[in-house]
Amino acid sequence: MSAAPRTGKPTGRFRRMLDRLASSQGDLESEELQEDAEATGCTRICDCGDRQIVKVTGTLRTVTLRPRAGVPALEAELFDGTAPLDVVWLGRRSIAGIEPGRRLIASGRIAMSQGRRVLFNPKYELRPLGQE
Repeated sequence: MSAAPRTGKPTGRFRRMLDRLASSQGDLESEELQEDAEATGCTRICDCGDRQIVKVTGTLRTVTLRPRAGVPALEAELFDGTAPLDVVWLGRRSIAGIEPGRRLIASGRIAMSQGRRVLFNPKYELRPLGQE
């Protein structure tokens, strides 16, 4: 019998099933989001650096209207299973389809603001609802 490779992930169908049963719902969702980012060819948010042009994907956890310097700004937190990213549309009060729980792909230049990654006015693509 050959030894299983040391990848840190369980091998075998039964072992994977046991691992999934022992995992919390949040862990399972994070794992699914990370697999989705890899499948779509997007950069993991935790790997994004300041001033880097990126394409990321994830689920919107929160969406709020928060004025910046007297200008309306729609802010959303995108999560891909590795780290959060603030996505901000300046001058917008709402955008059809931008709501908590929605998956999307966003691209643009990352900025760091108060220790958090921010993507201002990104190009974005809403993911079809049937894939959620």
